[in-house]
Amino acid sequence: MLATLPHLQSNEFPALTRGVTRTLQANLGYRCNQSCLHCHVGAGPNRPEEMSAETIKQIIAYLEQGDISTLDLTGGAPELNPGFRYLVSAARRLGLRVIDRCNLTILEEPGQQGLAEFLARERVEVVASLPCYLQENVDGQRGNGVFAKSMAALRRLNALGYGQPETGLELNLVYNPTGPFLPPAQQQLEQDYRRILAERHGIEFTRLLTLTNLPIQRFGSTLLSTGCFEEYLTLLKSSFEPQNLQHVMCRSLISVDWEGALRL
Repeated sequence: MLATLPHLQSNEFPALTRGVTRTLQANLGYRCNQSCLHCHVGAGPNRPEEMSAETIKQIIAYLEQGDISTLDLTGGAPELNPGFRYLVSAARRLGLRVIDRCNLTILEEPGQQGLAEFLARERVEVVASLPCYLQENVDGQRGNGVFAKSMAALRRLNALGYGQPETGLELNLVYNPTGPFLPPAQQQLEQDYRRILAERHGIEFTRLLTLTNLPIQRFGSTLLSTGCFEEYLTLLKSSFEPQNLQHVMCRSLISVDWEGALRL
């Protein structure tokens, strides 16, 4: 994999200032049942990195101090960490909002029986990756069969009340481009997602979030190997809008990596 950091260090983007910290994001490990091109940590089935039970206990102790209102769990597939459910339950007992950044197919994996029901019972907000509403695009980015498993997982979540306004169980989908280009306008794309997923698959969701791929790890390496890295950086710079800085999540978030190190 080609290193992207040297190419990023020479590029200047607008400086950010921190606000009040309200969210703790914990990366529970890089093990995942998928290997996605855009993954910013290079997660996959063969990655052994995993947050320890001791670090999870330290996170809970920190949450008990009461300064944090949201626990944001990511990976890899965070659900593959043996301490995932313990951490979720502890945070919910403290009254925290809990977000699970879920790849959907994990709900269909052996050994994950009851995971969807657990998330619903604990009223966890599911932020689910679905890079497109078309099978060919999803399978092309994430592997054959991923789209069908994702649809099955979404139907299971819907059956539990996720995505239904009256239940309060939030199911937010995430779109990210499949190549070196920016996402379309979020509002229009959300309408397309709603219409096609409802008509073809009977699926409902709360809202759609659009993300721009970071030029790092697998995606950045691919850009370098195809000679598109600098062109993509130019695209990012030319598309910058100052008002978006007010909504950058790292301004109110601290991140704990799988080894327990803090990232501000």
